[in-house]
Amino acid sequence: MRQEHRVGEKLFVDYAGQTVPVIDRHSGEIRQAQVFVAVLGASSYTFAEATWSQQLPDWLGSHTRCFAFLGGVPEIVVPDNLRSAVSKAHRYEPDINPSYRDLAEHYGVAVVPARARKPRDKAKAEVGVQVVERWILAALRNRQFFSLDELNTAIAGLLERLNQRPFKKLPGSRQSAFDSLDRPALRPLPEQPYVYAEWKKARVHIDYHVEVDGHYYSVPYQLVKKQLEVRLTARTVEFFHANQRVASHLRSMHKGRHSTQAEHMPKSHREHAEWTPQRLIRWAEQTGPNTAGVISHILERRIHPQQGYRACLGILRLGKTHGEVRLELACRRALSLGACSYKSLESILRQGLESLPLAQANLPLLPDDHANLRGPGYYH
Repeated sequence: MRQEHRVGEKLFVDYAGQTVPVIDRHSGEIRQAQVFVAVLGASSYTFAEATWSQQLPDWLGSHTRCFAFLGGVPEIVVPDNLRSAVSKAHRYEPDINPSYRDLAEHYGVAVVPARARKPRDKAKAEVGVQVVERWILAALRNRQFFSLDELNTAIAGLLERLNQRPFKKLPGSRQSAFDSLDRPALRPLPEQPYVYAEWKKARVHIDYHVEVDGHYYSVPYQLVKKQLEVRLTARTVEFFHANQRVASHLRSMHKGRHSTQAEHMPKSHREHAEWTPQRLIRWAEQTGPNTAGVISHILERRIHPQQGYRACLGILRLGKTHGEVRLELACRRALSLGACSYKSLESILRQGLESLPLAQANLPLLPDDHANLRGPGYYH
């Protein structure tokens, strides 16, 4: 029984069984190009192009170029159950590939895969493939192509002729049927172009970061050990939990590095992350130049300044316990003795040695362990 199709409703998509050899002009290597075919249900208006594969980027790219060729978007796209379209086939609820679902949401189309072992579901696509193989690929079989662009230029010329070729049993052509039936019923293309995105799953590490291609991105710390869905584009990385976006970062290609947002940290980590060498030194300067000198000394003599943050915060808090005047005097003595450490300053203050003349008060020195790696002007 002949199937009737509503105008502007369905676009049937598939790949031709035949491939087209393309010769590398420099190496002589031959690669087989795949041929994507799309047919509108009501008018049989046809689109075809060659790509290097049937993999996801090529599959989605063919859809975007097909919609541009049509100048609009149908209500439904009907693919076969190939891997790039369907992650897991099911008669009632097939799992649509997340990236394909992304494209469908962008264009506002529904994806309704053909049911397995239901040839009527994909009859239009199969007929469209046969027509393309007969009227386009057969005409190209004795030609040599040295690039994909060259092949697609040839396909485009023959495709135009195919769509304008008169029907055998019906008046008009695919082109005239498209102009009068499908074209007016198609929905407009979205204003923004589609951006290709890949999806993957990843688990949140104990440090509330997720590793993606060797780089580490922060997510809210409450999601530690949870599995998230990751959406990757050329520019961004987005994280989803329970279908809600929980974090977004600019994509980085620096392997082994971290991209961390303060709002993702627990409070204790956030407070620590807010400190910088300059901020610690400015705080110390409010107590006095000797206190600032001790803080600078500690930060300069660490391989990384963060190694000295805890000691610096501890020293500055001694001013709350013993008073800022006493702390400034204790720092003067510590600098003169070369004993700039929290333990030394705590000992000076505990024994009341800060007010004694510098020639007095034998304080056991606690020498620094590290070479001066940065120099006194590093943080100024």
